[in-house]
Amino acid sequence: MRRRSVSLLGLAGLLVLPLTSIPQAQAQAPAQPRAQERGEAAAAADSLVSAGKPVTASSVEGTGFEAGKAVDGNTATRWASLEGVDPQWVRIDLGATHTVSRVKLNWEAAYGKAYRIQTSADGTTWTDVYATTTGDGGVDDLTVSGSGRYLRMHGTSRGTPYGYSLWEFEVYGAPSGGGVPGGPAIPFGSHLKPYATGTLKPSGAQAVLDQKVVEYYNKWKAAFVRQNCGNGWYQIISPDADHPYVAEAQGYGMVVTATMAGADPDAKKIFDGLVKWKIDHPSSVNPNLLAAEQDTACKSVNGGDGATDGDMDVAYGLLLADKQWGSAGTYDYKDLALKHIAAIKKDELNPTTKLLKLGDWSSSGDQYYYISRTSDWMVDHFRAFRTASGDTTWDAVRSAHQTQISRLQSTYASGTGLLPDFVVDTNTTPKPAPGQVLEDPNDGAYWWNACRTPWRIADDAVTSGDATSLAAARKLNSWIKTKTGGDPNKIAIGYKLNGTQISAGSEAAFFAPFAVAAMTDPGSQAWLDALWNKMLATPVDTSSYFSASIQLQVMITASGNHWVP
Repeated sequence: MRRRSVSLLGLAGLLVLPLTSIPQAQAQAPAQPRAQERGEAAAAADSLVSAGKPVTASSVEGTGFEAGKAVDGNTATRWASLEGVDPQWVRIDLGATHTVSRVKLNWEAAYGKAYRIQTSADGTTWTDVYATTTGDGGVDDLTVSGSGRYLRMHGTSRGTPYGYSLWEFEVYGAPSGGGVPGGPAIPFGSHLKPYATGTLKPSGAQAVLDQKVVEYYNKWKAAFVRQNCGNGWYQIISPDADHPYVAEAQGYGMVVTATMAGADPDAKKIFDGLVKWKIDHPSSVNPNLLAAEQDTACKSVNGGDGATDGDMDVAYGLLLADKQWGSAGTYDYKDLALKHIAAIKKDELNPTTKLLKLGDWSSSGDQYYYISRTSDWMVDHFRAFRTASGDTTWDAVRSAHQTQISRLQSTYASGTGLLPDFVVDTNTTPKPAPGQVLEDPNDGAYWWNACRTPWRIADDAVTSGDATSLAAARKLNSWIKTKTGGDPNKIAIGYKLNGTQISAGSEAAFFAPFAVAAMTDPGSQAWLDALWNKMLATPVDTSSYFSASIQLQVMITASGNHWVP
């Protein structure tokens, strides 16, 4: 990460492609009767294809009524929409194109009087395969004929004053041999990996939160995703960095595109282009790592060595991709991830302190060997590396970093919880940098690197519920909420560790990360909502991949869509 200057906010006037859309009125398919007696041939061909598949919904009544409850095989759990609102829908992603012959709806008391069963190849354009205006609840066992990867119940008129609620939503059919095998296992908006109990999300319908993320993602994508220099490469351009392409940006891109799979039909194509970039730009120190910087000709420069922050996200993104699409395609994501993780351990981890180094270029005896950057301390990444590799070293690494987070907060920022950009003397008594040690006179302050730490710490807190991460995130949240009086517009650009403001102004890289910290405090709903609304009111800064990429990833977490592979 190189020194940055404050940038002006600019709006990219770009086309926004929705995650899903409520279709315009279509010609109503003829209503079909419930199938009381199914033909032997049809019955023999039927198999349940919806069990445990990713499900999204237009809304959820509350905790415990998530969309996935409709396909969990348990008739004691259910999906329920918001009460008193039409229309509503619940959508199943079958993972590949299927022919569908039967749909079974097991309604709770809140049923649909008028609804349609619809199929879609892409999750956007829908075709009716059944429609009724005389639903009466109970169990609707329907004979249908259609095909698609996605199938949904789209309710337009409730049978009660409440909402729509299904104990089970069963789809029967068979793969058609076409479509998209290898679709994402955890598509954006599926919320298949719930957060720790007590975690907040911004107020409002889940579908609306998801939609806002997709809108921002599409603008971010148009502003920063490139296909320059040919060769099948995709890159994330970095207009605010020292060079057009930096490893940190590519790491962000890999994590983001793997997470947005299911919302962006091009996610895998972009991801594979980023993988090719990584493979074709190896570090000069360890070829399993990514060279940190490239010029306008897409050539690695400045020695071609690696940077820890970018490599951490590259490895994590590869693990996400393995879970999303498997590793039997063009690239073996899992193998690449394991090699990357092993290379981080070998050349970007200090074997004595178990703290991350600045890059693979730092070696024993140089002045940087016992310096670490706090924004690289990605605790959820360490957990993922441990799970994927089976290497218990990553448990020790996670513990070492969490210990230093707690120690730095209590010793040097007891009133704020703020972390410095850089920590020195990690082999003796780690402390904030005394001045400029790498980038800036504020290297020992909460500045353009450490601004990411509330997000990084709280990402682990909300996904794991870990007590140490929770305590660290809550300390940060408590201070900033009090400091600003609950007004996100008062979050400054940089602070000394005692809370003294460094620079005036407002920048997404500084205000957005506090939203994830706010999620950890049950008493901060209004504060979280204010931060979320501040993000919604902040357009993509097309001059800063740094701020825009941070805000996007914060929004992904805040909406409930961050997950650990």
